[in-house]
Amino acid sequence: MKIALVGNPNSGKTSVFNQLTGLNQKVGNFPGVTVDKKVGYLKHENVSHELIDLPGIYSLYPKTQDEEVVYDILRNPDHADYPDRILVVVDASNLERNLLLFTQVMDLGVPVTMALNMTDVADRKGLVIDTQKLSEVLGGIKIVPIIARTGEGMEVLMEEVIHDAPPVASEPFLGGEFDKGQFLIDNVDERKARVENRYKKIRQLLTFVLKQKPVSGSIVERHRKVDKFLTHPVFGYLVFLGVLLVIFQAIFAWAEWPMDLIDTLFLSASAWVQDALPPGVFTDLLAEGIIPGLGGVVIFIPQITLLFAFIFILEETGYMSRVVFILDRFMRPFGLNGRSVVPLISGVACAIPAIMATRTIDNWKERLITIMVTPLMSCSARLPVYTLLIALVVPDQYIGPFNLKGLVLLGLYLIGLVAALLAALVSKWIVKSQQKSFLVMELPLYKMPRWNNLVITLWEKVRLFVFDAGKVIFSISIILWVLASYGPGDRIEEAVSQIPKPTTEAEVPDYEKEVSSVALANSYIGIVGHAIEPAIRPLGYNWQIGIALITSFAAREVFVGSMATIYSIGEDFDSEETLIQRMRNETNRLTGEPVYTLASGLSLMIFYAFAMQCMSTLAIVLRETKNWKYPFIQLVYMTGLAYVAALITYQLLS
Repeated sequence: MKIALVGNPNSGKTSVFNQLTGLNQKVGNFPGVTVDKKVGYLKHENVSHELIDLPGIYSLYPKTQDEEVVYDILRNPDHADYPDRILVVVDASNLERNLLLFTQVMDLGVPVTMALNMTDVADRKGLVIDTQKLSEVLGGIKIVPIIARTGEGMEVLMEEVIHDAPPVASEPFLGGEFDKGQFLIDNVDERKARVENRYKKIRQLLTFVLKQKPVSGSIVERHRKVDKFLTHPVFGYLVFLGVLLVIFQAIFAWAEWPMDLIDTLFLSASAWVQDALPPGVFTDLLAEGIIPGLGGVVIFIPQITLLFAFIFILEETGYMSRVVFILDRFMRPFGLNGRSVVPLISGVACAIPAIMATRTIDNWKERLITIMVTPLMSCSARLPVYTLLIALVVPDQYIGPFNLKGLVLLGLYLIGLVAALLAALVSKWIVKSQQKSFLVMELPLYKMPRWNNLVITLWEKVRLFVFDAGKVIFSISIILWVLASYGPGDRIEEAVSQIPKPTTEAEVPDYEKEVSSVALANSYIGIVGHAIEPAIRPLGYNWQIGIALITSFAAREVFVGSMATIYSIGEDFDSEETLIQRMRNETNRLTGEPVYTLASGLSLMIFYAFAMQCMSTLAIVLRETKNWKYPFIQLVYMTGLAYVAALITYQLLS
C-alpha cells in the first residue's frame, strides 16, 4: 500500500514517521519542485508498505509551495503519489485547529485514520477527550491515541492502518453537496466561507467530546513563566548568545580527539598502501589522492554531527521558535521579518534547504532579500575550512574559561550574521515593494527531545554530507592528483634535472622534498596556480591556496580535500606528519617565512566566510527566483565582498 502521512506543523508528524519507519527511509524531491520528499518503508508480516511524509500544512487550501504539493497530490487520484490510505496526525492539545485539516482530508473520500498524538500534553493541560464519541460524530473514523515521542500506541496504530481498511466517513463533514473533494474550490471568498463554516461546526462538535478539568499549576502557566525570561527583550538575546557560545566551545572541545584519531587512521592507511603495494601510478593515486581526499571528508564527521545535534535539540525542545519570536523585532529594520529567521538559522546547517525554506515568506521583497543574504550565514560546509585553519594558526590558549579557538569560531559565525544583516539593509533600499507583512506563529510547549529521532536525524544528515559532499571531494581529489602529478611535455623532468644531486646521505631527504616541490610547481595544476597567484598574493595566499580556491567553487568543503591532496603529492607517509603539520611547515620560497600565519589564516577564513563558493546554492537561487540575474548578482557581490574583506584583514594584521 501507499500511505500518506498528513498533519499540521508541530503536531509530531515527523516523530510518527520516524517511529514507523526507523532508518528505513530516503529523502529526495517531489518532481518539478524543490520541496523535500521523505519516503519510508514499514514492514509488517513480510509485506512492505510505502509511507510518504507530506509537508506540514494547516489547510488543504494552498498558500505556499509546500501546501501546493500536498493539494496537488490529494486532489488528483491519477497523481503518482496519490495514496491508498491517509494517516492524519492530530495534536490532542490543540484539537480545534488540527480538526480543520482532518475534516478536509476526511472529505476527500480516501480511507483515513487519526493518530491522536500528544495525549500526555493534553492530559497535563487538563483536557479530557472522549475518543469514542469523537469517532462517532466523525462518521466512524478510527482514532488511535498515541505519544509519538515515547512510542506509546504505535503498534496499535500500525495494526489499524495496515490490517483493516479504515472506513470512509458515511457523509461529508459539511454535507452531501461537498462530497469527495468538491469543497476544494478556487474562489478565495468561497474558500473563506468554507473554512468559517468548518470551524463553526468543529466548535459545536468539541462541546460534546472535549471537557476541561481544573488543573493546579497548569503546565501552560509554567511554560509562560519560562517564556517571560527566554523571550525578554534583553535577557532573551543574552541567553541566545550564551547558547551559541556553548555550542561552538563544545564543537571544538568534544570533537578534537575523534578528529585526531581519524586523521591518524587515514595517515596510517596511506603509509600502509605506500609500503604494501608495488611502486607505480595506482599506488601513488591511492596513497596521495584517494585516501587523503576521503580523509578530508570523514575527519569532519564529529563536528558536523555535533552541529546538527545541537540544532536538532534547539528545535525539538521548542527553543528555536522562541528565537524566531525574539528576533522578529530585531530583523524588521533590516527589511526582514521573523519568518526570515528560520532560513537564516537553517543556513548555519546548509544554504540550500534554507533558501527553500523562504517559501513560507509571503512578502516577495522580504523573501528575495532573505534569499540573497542567506548564503552569508556560515554553513556546515564552511566548518571544515574554519576548523582546519583555526587549528593551523590560532594558539591553543584560554581567555578565562573560554578556549580562544572556540571564540574565533563563534566570531566567524557572528561575522556571517552581521554581513547578512548589513547586506539585507542595503537590499531594503534597492528592492522596492508596497506590500506589508506581519508575523503570526505558534510557540509550542517545551518538551524533551526524543533521542531515537536524534539518531535518525543525525544518520540522515551525516549520510548526506559524506555521500553528497564525499562524491564531489572524491572526484576532485582524483582530478587534482592527476593534474598535480603530470605536466605538459617534459617540463617536470627538465625542472627536476636542474636541482643539484645530493652528495651525502644526509642531503637525500631535502633533495626529495625539493624534487616534489618543483614537480608540483611545474605540473598542470601548478601552472594554473602560478597564473592566478599575482591576483591573490595581496591577500597573503600562495599558488597552492589559489588551486584550492578554484576547486572549492564546486563546494566549500572541497578546500580541505584539495589541501590534503596537494600536500600529499610526493609525501613520505612514514614520517607520520598530519596534514596540519605539513601545512604548518610550508614556507615561502622567496622569504623563507611560514605561508600560514595568523594574518594569512584569518584572511582566508574571512574570504570563505563571505565568498559564494557553492554551485548548488546558485542553482537553487535560480530555481527559486526563476531569474538568472539574482544568482549572478549574488556571485558578484559575495565574491567582491570576500576579496576586499580578506585584503583588509591581511594588510592590517601583517
